[in-house]
Amino acid sequence: MLSRMRSLGLAAACAALFASPALAGPPWISIELPANPYDQTTRGAFLLVHAFHHGKAMGYIVTGTAEGIVNGARQTVTLEFTETSREGVHALKRTWPTAGTWTLVIKANQGPDDLATAVVELGPDGEVAAVRVPTTERAGWTVPAPVSMDQIDAALRTRAAALASKS
Repeated sequence: MLSRMRSLGLAAACAALFASPALAGPPWISIELPANPYDQTTRGAFLLVHAFHHGKAMGYIVTGTAEGIVNGARQTVTLEFTETSREGVHALKRTWPTAGTWTLVIKANQGPDDLATAVVELGPDGEVAAVRVPTTERAGWTVPAPVSMDQIDAALRTRAAALASKS
């Protein structure tokens, strides 16, 4: 009986040792532009989204919204991503209006509470003006920080007001 318990304990320890590191740690996200026009799967994309686990490209679920203010009215457009010829890379084509002030909120999801968010601010010309992935420190590691829609909305309204005052 003692021998069997040792075997089960050893098996559980080995499983934890070898399985846990592969799943430990949050995802990471990065944005690439311009997209390669010579790759059929990225041709015409507004930008590309890369999802990683540590340094390895991963096929995480990528979701997002375009958050905008057009003629003073708040708008949200669900973004649609397509897989590309590369692991962990998704293409995004423009589906939101050209008018207005826009921020893209793009997430790489490893699980419901384990995600990385890229905040992509678009300039008045509709092109990417800034990309940031908010981070925080946890146990000595830089990890993705949660981003609330209240934070996105406040920043979007500030940018829209600044652009309106220049007009």
